Amino acid sequence: MKQQKVPSLLDALTPIVVLVSLLGAAVYLYGDNSSSGPNQIALLFATFTAALVGLKNGYTWKTLEEAMIKGITISLGAILILLMVGALIGTWLLSGTVPTLIYYGLQIINPSWFYAASCLICGIVAMSIGSSWTTAATIGVALLGVATGLGLDQVVTAGAVISGAYFGDKLSPLSETTNLAPAVAGADLFEHIHHMLWTTVPSFVIALSIFIFMGFNADVSADVGRIDEIVGILQGHFNINLLMLVPLLVLLVLAFKKMPAFPAISIGAVVGAIWAILFQGELLQSQIDASHGELIGYFKLVWATFYEGFNISTGDGKMDDLLSGGGMASMLTTTWLIMTALMFGAIMEKTGLLEIFVRSILKIAKSTGSLIASTIATCIGTNVVAADQYIAIVVPGRMFKDEYKKRGLRSVNLSRTLEDGGTITSPLIPWNTCGAYMQSVLLINPFDYAMYAFFNLINPLLAVIYAYLGVKILRIKPKNLDQA
Repeated sequence: MKQQKVPSLLDALTPIVVLVSLLGAAVYLYGDNSSSGPNQIALLFATFTAALVGLKNGYTWKTLEEAMIKGITISLGAILILLMVGALIGTWLLSGTVPTLIYYGLQIINPSWFYAASCLICGIVAMSIGSSWTTAATIGVALLGVATGLGLDQVVTAGAVISGAYFGDKLSPLSETTNLAPAVAGADLFEHIHHMLWTTVPSFVIALSIFIFMGFNADVSADVGRIDEIVGILQGHFNINLLMLVPLLVLLVLAFKKMPAFPAISIGAVVGAIWAILFQGELLQSQIDASHGELIGYFKLVWATFYEGFNISTGDGKMDDLLSGGGMASMLTTTWLIMTALMFGAIMEKTGLLEIFVRSILKIAKSTGSLIASTIATCIGTNVVAADQYIAIVVPGRMFKDEYKKRGLRSVNLSRTLEDGGTITSPLIPWNTCGAYMQSVLLINPFDYAMYAFFNLINPLLAVIYAYLGVKILRIKPKNLDQA
């Protein structure tokens, strides 16, 4: 068997240069459509490049192929959730759940407070259920509809939704990433959450303040006539009342009860379908193909909503776009993106190319501040390269754990840093699993909303400032060295 060589820094940089060059070319040539195929091809070519480097260094194709398959396997749970979220959006549009949220949102939320309110609402919901994904797919979608009605910027709204969703997710003991980070670092869950408050809460307060300022200084063009028009369209095509929010309530309760995401979202989608049959009779009647009988027509329509989503024609093009969508088929491009991204990340990790960067970083990270800053930079880089927030927590966590202990730093410093750099930045990268998901749900490119996801931008920066100033950096007491 051929001896496996330790890769050089040039080896590690070659696939990265190929990836960044091709992704840049994809964005330049295809713009917002770059995630519909061009990015996937870029990732495939970068994967082939990393594989060639691995073959050169003594790895067999079988080993590399197994790594890619394992990488894809890691994503299967997320892909199942992604597909079912597509079905949920479709049935919740058909059932009137999303239209009802939009309707009441237009009645209640003041345009001047809207951005801040969106951020806060998403934060509360995400903290309650522990899922930024579910929050964005339900409350986030509805808030974008309200923004349209109020004449507010959808891109800024998406930034507010992302900010709130990730704030709540990050501090929730129900969140997968909030449990994963301390597990990797060797810290206690609730100590981890308590330690995160020092960077997370100030970052969120600053983000909320910016959204409040933007709301009061925005050129709000909330046309009362247009709002009345939208309300009229909603009432004219859907049965609107508080009972239509039951599917949302069911989903939130299941999530709060710690039911895994896939079955909880599946039940939410099924309840939405049942609600559509029970309460949206007139709408279904206008949509069905009754050639085989009315009952079969209902069944066929609801079935189709699961896989191809819901489409409506109201006579208003913008409202048609707002009230149509969902379906598992709408998530297939994102699924393709996730699979190719994780193939690339798996090859980079298996061949030791990611570790090369960390070793190079540790040579220059002499102080505590530079170590924490380097950890955050590594998490962000892993999010870019490996394209998955779980990998961006696990890989840097494993690589830096011993170094933190060696320098007398408590494990909660590492677990907090993994979240500040890994969890928070994942939705800002279009080819990352989180960025791809958010684009599929919110229909806005992460490159567009990233500059308005203030919490996600401020939190890593504040963590670095804390590190260099020595604020809330906990050290191991000598007697506790073995328990860190």
